[in-house]
Amino acid sequence: MPRMRKKSDLPTKLCAACGLPFAWRKKWERDWDQVKFCSDRCRSAGAPKA
Repeated sequence: MPRMRKKSDLPTKLCAACGLPFAWRKKWERDWDQVKFCSDRCRSAGAPKA
């Protein structure tokens, strides 16, 4: 049985919309390289126009 990992040990990225850091989630396991946004709200807002 696999051991639990601490949240601080998980990989993180910066959200392309809000710029806040977010951690790896099990549901993103297969496509972590393509994940750019931390939430559905940020994904619908898209990247900032700045």
